[in-house]
Amino acid sequence: MAVPLSGRPETRHLLIFVKAPRLGRVKRRLARDVGAVEAWSFYRRTVDDAVRRLAADPRWRTVLAVAPDGGYRWPAIPRVGQGCGDIGARMYRALKRPPPGPVVLIGGDIPGVGPRHVAEAFRLLGAHDLVFGPAEDGGFWLVGARRAPRFPCPFRNVRWSHPETLADVRAALDAWTRVAEAATLMDVDDGEALRRWRTLSRRAASRAPAGAA
Repeated sequence: MAVPLSGRPETRHLLIFVKAPRLGRVKRRLARDVGAVEAWSFYRRTVDDAVRRLAADPRWRTVLAVAPDGGYRWPAIPRVGQGCGDIGARMYRALKRPPPGPVVLIGGDIPGVGPRHVAEAFRLLGAHDLVFGPAEDGGFWLVGARRAPRFPCPFRNVRWSHPETLADVRAALDAWTRVAEAATLMDVDDGEALRRWRTLSRRAASRAPAGAA
């Protein structure tokens, strides 16, 4: 838990950015390769797994940021609507919303993300203004902000869903902004990425000790 100059521990806020898992409305790029039903099934399973792994951790307060507003529910976890605008506007709105304290926002559809990844992002915010979790496709799966003493919008002139998305974000930041990078993870957005993820998952499972969770 971060401790500011006042001596009081700050609350850490984790935002899980999700769409309501509606058939034909999620993972459309993946659906072009594997079909709408398989893409929907992957999305729903991945989101449910991420929420289950992360929301119970007492080191942060978890909130779901959902689209459309009011579209996705999880028992006992508060939620807020993403609102309107492009993804940059919606992420900035979500990042500004929580009470004082560092905030980390992750995509809910990143397979393999776990508490250690989120904890590392919060640790990095102890000495940086922003932290990004790069995705292998040139975007990012995580963005975190210290939000003190100020938090201008970091998403200006960004080409979204582009190999240079994260590079665009970083290029537009003020020179004095202290930026760190967390682990690089895979964002499964097409059939090739899904096949590679399944291969890696099978290899990891075969190496896991007997009885390991």
